[in-house]
Amino acid sequence: MADFDELKNTASEYLSEDELRTLEEAHALASERHRDLLHSSGKSYISHLEEVANTVASMHLDLDTIIASLLHGVLKEGVATLEELEELFGAGVANIVNGTTKITNVRYDSKMAYQAENIRKLFLAMGSDIRVLLVKLADRLHDMLLLRRENEEKQRQLSRETMDLYAPLASRLGIDWLKRELEDLSFQYLFPAEYKELIGHLVSTLGEREKYVDEVIGILREKLKKNSVFPIRVIGRPKHLYSIYKKLVVQNIPIEQVYDKVAFRIIVNTVKECYEALGTIHGSWTPVPGRIKDFISAPKSNNYQSLHTTVAGPGGHFIEIQIRTEEMDRVAQEGVAAHWAYKEGQKINSRDARLFKELKKLVQTLQEVEDPGEFLDSVRGELFDPDVYALTPTGEVREMPRGSTPIDFAYAIHTAVGDRCTGARVNGRLVQLKCELQNGDIVEIITSKNQHPKQAWLQLVKTSRARAKIRQWLRREEKEKTLQEGREICERELKQLDTSLKKLIKSGHIRLLLKELRCNSLDDLLAKVGTGAITVLHLERALLPKEVQQQEEQSQEDELLEQLVEVGPQKPAPSARGVVRIDGVDDMLIKISQCCKPVPGDEVIGFITTGVGISVHKANCPSLLATDPIRWVEVNWSGDVQGKHRTELFLRAENRKNLLADISSLISSDHADVIEFSSRTTSENIAEFRVVLEITDKDHLQKLLTHLQQMPDMIEVRRQ
Repeated sequence: MADFDELKNTASEYLSEDELRTLEEAHALASERHRDLLHSSGKSYISHLEEVANTVASMHLDLDTIIASLLHGVLKEGVATLEELEELFGAGVANIVNGTTKITNVRYDSKMAYQAENIRKLFLAMGSDIRVLLVKLADRLHDMLLLRRENEEKQRQLSRETMDLYAPLASRLGIDWLKRELEDLSFQYLFPAEYKELIGHLVSTLGEREKYVDEVIGILREKLKKNSVFPIRVIGRPKHLYSIYKKLVVQNIPIEQVYDKVAFRIIVNTVKECYEALGTIHGSWTPVPGRIKDFISAPKSNNYQSLHTTVAGPGGHFIEIQIRTEEMDRVAQEGVAAHWAYKEGQKINSRDARLFKELKKLVQTLQEVEDPGEFLDSVRGELFDPDVYALTPTGEVREMPRGSTPIDFAYAIHTAVGDRCTGARVNGRLVQLKCELQNGDIVEIITSKNQHPKQAWLQLVKTSRARAKIRQWLRREEKEKTLQEGREICERELKQLDTSLKKLIKSGHIRLLLKELRCNSLDDLLAKVGTGAITVLHLERALLPKEVQQQEEQSQEDELLEQLVEVGPQKPAPSARGVVRIDGVDDMLIKISQCCKPVPGDEVIGFITTGVGISVHKANCPSLLATDPIRWVEVNWSGDVQGKHRTELFLRAENRKNLLADISSLISSDHADVIEFSSRTTSENIAEFRVVLEITDKDHLQKLLTHLQQMPDMIEVRRQ
């Protein structure tokens, strides 16, 4: 366990005496403010902070990052303020500590929303200063090392979050040792039985594996020497546990059949020797097709460079071999921490610039996703382990999950390229947009300025980046359509009142209108008018002076009550003022309510609406039941009701190809007319539809509902 003396020793390898004195001041403050505080595991909190800081120092990060790791709990515990940190240690430390602190002063509707906003805050802070994430990763590593002291529920919760978020982020930063440790620690609690079995097997075969490793290293050195390749070192190390477990699951094989439990690494002096070593190995043993990867000529987005190959080695066992230079090996282990010089004011090289550009793009993509559930799905989707490495015609590599299509590739290049993608050439051959890309494919995207994203694309893409961009475009298009409809309605109705939106804005009356209709902005007003949330009548009434409104409302109500005549026996219920038969919905004093959309055959009740007339509701309509019964009036459908009547349905079904077409065809065959139609697909690949229809009566509606419920993929059908 680290203490402050060990931390000082680690930091003294590269910090000056003045910097070490500042570090002592930060430690003194942390010790004073957290004097009696315990970590959730029961351990001293200051001891936990010292260990986190020592990990950060071992990565040779700057003084601000080490101090921030010592003080990363002061804001959460309320023992210091942001202003105090900035005054004592500078804005850099204050910003890192603030970025690592969870949101505690805001209440959220759900645990998911709280989790999403904390991750969103972390990503936003990471986008402006990557040191925030480095401190969080070190903190999470030591939380995981202490997890055995926590209860089982917390063990599984933190392990799942670590496996889904923090380990992939460490991988994205290229910090390989940290990714491996986080994955193995999470594996221990997520799959305890499998972990125990795997550990037992590896311990029991340790001697056998060590002997085999020594044998292979000796053979490799001998063969390389014969070809005049003199490696700096040849290493054989066990693959980490979670890596072996994933192979067992994917290939569905027993542990005894996993031969490449050991990965060999050859470190040479030059890039030329990397390729010479690869040629020597392939000349000695048969390579496994599809397992040869050249990350030197085409580095990963986190700057990782190496040659990978798997061969049938000595004894017929498959062995994985990585070949790289000393500098490549340092970057492979330390990742972004190996490039920390750019923080000291040195010029950043092109590869580093690409890494930080990719991280910025990741942050931007995730910030554009508003829904908490969709945001968390996007985070998991963005932090995938890439299986496919495809190239642009200029040789730039794009990393994607297995099953990715040209649309995914197009959005990986740029949003505008994705939005306008019409097709692709893969290795010079025209392919369909649903074509699955393979390792090494050279992909050229064909675009058109007249193209735009389609709803069906959501079924083709695999990357969350592409899915988020497509949904964003579709939502924006729907919003623009709604705004345009709202604008047209407003202008048409305002023209009849001898005014216009332009005049209202110029005179300043638009502010009064927005206040009257409870709208935040003009766009908010137009959107609500476009969706029908604000009706034409609402607009007219809001534009009339208050005195005129009151006079008209009273006059209309008096006129309505005079017209209500009793046409049948008076019922004793206090709500029965009279009975009105509905001979047609065109009567200016009788309106069908849009909240419940009753149709002939439904039991209905009328409600006297001031300034409107009678609104006809279903008898069980929640909006009606919340009103004063004294204003209720009995209404009945006339015997000769004709024409079309609107109703709204909600459908849920298992998503599949042609589902929308089949639903539309069924509705059409039942002689119902679709007025409005909208859909969305959930993360579980369930399609949800909102359909506004015109039908003749309740019997017609019931027949349609029955036919929809009989569809094999249908999960739920209900009337709204």
